[in-house]
Amino acid sequence: MEFIDGNYTLVTEFILLGFPTRPELQIVLFLLFLTLYCMILMGNIGLMTLIRIDPHLQTPMYFFLSNLSFADLCYSSVIVPKMLVNFLSKNKSISYHGCALQFDFFCAFADTESFILAAMAYDRYVAICNPLLYTVVMSRGICIWLIVLSYFGGNIRSSSGRKKTSTCASHLTPMTIYQGTLLFIYSRPSYLYSPNTDKIISVFYTIIIPVLNPLI
Repeated sequence: MEFIDGNYTLVTEFILLGFPTRPELQIVLFLLFLTLYCMILMGNIGLMTLIRIDPHLQTPMYFFLSNLSFADLCYSSVIVPKMLVNFLSKNKSISYHGCALQFDFFCAFADTESFILAAMAYDRYVAICNPLLYTVVMSRGICIWLIVLSYFGGNIRSSSGRKKTSTCASHLTPMTIYQGTLLFIYSRPSYLYSPNTDKIISVFYTIIIPVLNPLI
């Protein structure tokens, strides 16, 4: 909705078009995305709780994983509840300030996830290349400092070839999925641009990735 005031056009709200489907399919999509969102909540909260209460998981790797789950949970929760409401509501609008706030929080948590993945990469590098100094280099203070930098930036042990593979695979998989998706949507040629494709890709990194990360 727009109001014209003198020489200025004031935008007060946006209409969210959503997925171009028949009305009867909206309930199906609502149930599908509600199920996925419940999986995000249970998977990430469960992982954070398990890491918190299990003394065997008080290591830098699981400390970063816990914060990754928190970032996943937050940036999904910024988008998905409004999406679910729109599936059932005839009024699919969002206020200008609400849209700006939603976008800011979403970008902040998405950037935070990228920084946390970078911190996890450094953690795996130290574990592989300096296993004897790992506990010294990746001290509790350093880990907290890296996480603080990750959130701040978002808002402004074996030397054998087989152990190396296993210790990096769990990190490389979500990093490849997450960064690969973002790279596709922002770096593709203009002739590949399609609004419907953008919607599908945005659903992938907003909902599917936070579901997969705890499983990975």
